[in-house]
Amino acid sequence: MALHCGRACRQYLLHLAHDNVDFRLPEIKALLSLRNQPFDTSETFIEKSPFWQLNGLSEDDIRSVMSRTVCGKSAFELWGHGRTTDELRRSLLEYPAENMAPYLQQNSTYKINVYTFNKTLEFKDRIKKIDALDFLPFEGKVSLKDPEHIFCLLEDYGSDPNDIPEEPFHVYFGRWIADGQRELIRSYSVKKRHFIGNTSMDAGLSFIMANHAKVKADDLVYDPFVGTGSLLVACSHFGAYVCGTDIDYNTIHGIGKASRKNQKWRGPDENIRANLRQYGAESLYVDVMVSDASKPVWRKNAQFDAIVTDPPYGIRESTRRTGSHKDIIKPPEDFAGESHVPVSMAYHLSDIFADLLNFAAHHLVLGGRLVYWLPIYRPEYCEEMVPLHPCLTLISNCEQTLSSHTSRRLITMEKTKEPEDSDKLAHLADPRFTPYQGHNSFREKYFSGLTKKNGKDSKATPRNED
Repeated sequence: MALHCGRACRQYLLHLAHDNVDFRLPEIKALLSLRNQPFDTSETFIEKSPFWQLNGLSEDDIRSVMSRTVCGKSAFELWGHGRTTDELRRSLLEYPAENMAPYLQQNSTYKINVYTFNKTLEFKDRIKKIDALDFLPFEGKVSLKDPEHIFCLLEDYGSDPNDIPEEPFHVYFGRWIADGQRELIRSYSVKKRHFIGNTSMDAGLSFIMANHAKVKADDLVYDPFVGTGSLLVACSHFGAYVCGTDIDYNTIHGIGKASRKNQKWRGPDENIRANLRQYGAESLYVDVMVSDASKPVWRKNAQFDAIVTDPPYGIRESTRRTGSHKDIIKPPEDFAGESHVPVSMAYHLSDIFADLLNFAAHHLVLGGRLVYWLPIYRPEYCEEMVPLHPCLTLISNCEQTLSSHTSRRLITMEKTKEPEDSDKLAHLADPRFTPYQGHNSFREKYFSGLTKKNGKDSKATPRNED
């Protein structure tokens, strides 16, 4: 259990939040890759554990990750760990004294916290555990209010609240380095946002999507189903310029019925720009416009560093595109009508995803990422349902369960090659690139599942589609 190493190869401990568990590993990997660092962990790594040991990183790498992550709670320089208190003691005694010395000096102040996962300890028991660390050569003064250095004893009692062991499965001790950005979930809550809709994306998930997309300062990020702009708000927080389109005229212009309780109509300044202004990011707002995602409106070259979006599923927002099955001829050249209201028709989910991947292949820069939600009927799900494209490499596929029979999966893809003429026929040569038609019946299966449960299921709806 000894941690013999210099500053360049010290071990670090991540303490992670125990929600959105599926999303944690892709987020941390993405944030490390922004520093050109690999995800290197211990041989005993368990993805669903709230504690991860990371190797081969610097303290600056860890601080960079923690300055963005909403899945990580805290990070520590790991001084020792073990399955028992005796193993922890031996590990700490074997840790190089020269690595400890700068934080134990006589003129410094410190405090020790005790954190237990899946178990609550009484105050007296916490004090006993702190007193048991008296073999460590602390020479400074204890300061509970404003210490220079914070240390933490962390105990893992497993994840089963119905079977909590008397003793922890694993114990860690280390020096606190930084906390994650969990506060963003509260400060950016849609409950406090100026402009919202029925499908405004949860703040925590918005930041997770931005991190999966590796959004960074001065990037140009695009959302083709922008809605009320929740994803643009999250991306602008990390310094990216943001823009979007949506087929819904009223949403883009912030007019019509309000989504808030006790408010009938939207106010004159309820729009996406006002949301960015609320968070001090109006200078990063490029623009949004009314547009049909199925129609080409952009010039034919790469423009975007990331595409982050939540397409409509047909539950709370309809899946529509402009067009008609009728034989409509173009208006004559001398047509003098003041305005034209386009006819809309159904936009099948399989077509939405095919168009989205094709758009990303043509308009992402090389190495840019596409992050989007894919609704799934769980009894029929298999990995072959995830849309693929010859120019895009699948990076991660994370599930958020909505009910016993439905979920949505956060798909992250990276552009790894420029499109070629042969890619247009890829679906004929390789069945992996053929759009999966089963997505088109998601709406019927969703409501069918609710009916079968007769109201006894959770009835969690895929609330966030913008």
